Amino acid sequence: MLRVGLTGGTGAGKTTAARRLAARGAVVVDADALAREVVAPGTPGLAAVVAAFGEGVLGPDGALDRPALGRVVFADADRRRELEAITHPLVRRRRDELVAAAPDDAVVVDDIPLLVETGRAAEWPLVAVVDAPAEVRVARLVASRGLPAEDAWARVRAQADDDGRRAAADVVLDGAGDVAALERQVDALWEERLLPFEEHLRHGRRAPRPDHAVLVAPDPTWPAQAARVLARVRRAAGDRARSVDHVGSTSVPGLPAKDVLDVQVVVDDLATAGAVADDLRAAGLVRPPGEWWDELPEGPRPKAFATEADRARPVNCHVRVAGGQERDVLALRDLLRRDPAERDAYAALKARLAAEPHDSVDHYAERKGPWIRAALARARG
Repeated sequence: MLRVGLTGGTGAGKTTAARRLAARGAVVVDADALAREVVAPGTPGLAAVVAAFGEGVLGPDGALDRPALGRVVFADADRRRELEAITHPLVRRRRDELVAAAPDDAVVVDDIPLLVETGRAAEWPLVAVVDAPAEVRVARLVASRGLPAEDAWARVRAQADDDGRRAAADVVLDGAGDVAALERQVDALWEERLLPFEEHLRHGRRAPRPDHAVLVAPDPTWPAQAARVLARVRRAAGDRARSVDHVGSTSVPGLPAKDVLDVQVVVDDLATAGAVADDLRAAGLVRPPGEWWDELPEGPRPKAFATEADRARPVNCHVRVAGGQERDVLALRDLLRRDPAERDAYAALKARLAAEPHDSVDHYAERKGPWIRAALARARG
């Protein structure tokens, strides 16, 4: 099973994307629909809302008057948080029931309007955001829902800003165009990313990668991509992790690298390392078979290892026991970050070794060893 978080600003086209995903076979759990269900007439949820907001949020039939409630909460952030404190736990409980009932090979899409606002992005191995300019979204709310422009703007401004939403996104779907254009993007996402991701994750299988080193130009989005991975790893590891860091070449601004995010997790012992690596499946990472270790001067040092099931985002997650190679890994990263001459020398070495024949990525990495050891000696000096 693969769990996907889907969100987007009101009026951006999220509902269209969710419907298309459902048509392709996803199990879509609609948070808005659940939010209505948990405050239906006769429910404890509705009773709690009335107790907090008064009888004025009820219609003549005794059901919740959502526009009346909306006028209160969208104009006052404190009151909106008060409502969320009532409804969100109820929605999550119902959602967990629906996910538990989904097939083992399902792609479960959580359609959550306030996924970013509630700080929950790390709960999903992949987050997709449907994006559209605020002006487009307001025009749609006015045209399709009959809202006054002032109310439409209030709803848009009450949600996360566009930058915050994009920062949480592994995938951004452009919802500014017509329905057909958005559906084509969803279809491509489904076929090219979600289906393979789910299959690899379910079977605990590493996604395929090139068998030799392929360097790319520095990507300014690597830190933001790493931040999302780190948040998921921290959530999965919990308090077992002493530290979780972005390391390796993609953590050094301006350094060409293989398009792989290296993550280092430091724990207390090898048994814990293995348990953490297993639990990283919740972050979209799988633990490949075999034994893994670091080569230290005193001999091999065992570690655990997890890597991507999502072929679109390669990750090497090294789960190391404290007192091993973790300090050298950080020292090399920090040397390359602060010293442009060291960074450029390393870049030249990497380019030369990648261009020369090599049997595997491991062979390429081994040939960097002498330079790295010398650089660490310089860093210690």
